[in-house]
Amino acid sequence: MLTKAERTKQFILETAAPIYNQKGIAGANIDDVLEASKLTKGCLYGHFESKEDLSVQVVNYMLDYNSSKLVTAINKEKSARSKVFAFLDFYKDPLNTHIKGGCPMFNMAVESDDTFPIIKERVADVLKNGQALFVGILEKGIEDGEFSNKLQTDVYAFKAVAAVEGALVLCKTMNTAKPMQSLIKSLKEELEQFRV
Repeated sequence: MLTKAERTKQFILETAAPIYNQKGIAGANIDDVLEASKLTKGCLYGHFESKEDLSVQVVNYMLDYNSSKLVTAINKEKSARSKVFAFLDFYKDPLNTHIKGGCPMFNMAVESDDTFPIIKERVADVLKNGQALFVGILEKGIEDGEFSNKLQTDVYAFKAVAAVEGALVLCKTMNTAKPMQSLIKSLKEELEQFRV
């Protein structure tokens, strides 16, 4: 059970996440968070040392939250094929992401590229872990006889993640989910070619 202080900090992170995801690290400010949370500056700084500390913790919260939602969706499935499909389907509605404002992974990766090395490193770790998870699922599928060993697991995993992340941005910008639906269908059909 969380203490009152821990609940308040969690509330601040949850409240700040969509602000950061929509405005970015540079665009979000303390006043935005204070207004949305209805807390005082003293309360906020009782939980975070600075805006930089708040930013790092909000980004960590967003990445952890998004990753946990994705892993939960994947872990509900039994076969490698259904786990990959769950991964792809997780992104099927790019206009209604789990945290308002799009994919936090992509948003933070773009913004932190040259300006926030700590956050860039964190995003890179999450991406590497996600790729390893995806490759592991595909390799288990080969080992279990679901997929042919002709499937290049690292290539397919990278292609799928890169395509989905890119499609998230394009769909959000064009305000349509339709291209994502087509992409997911295409990626599933490609994987089906390796079914044994």
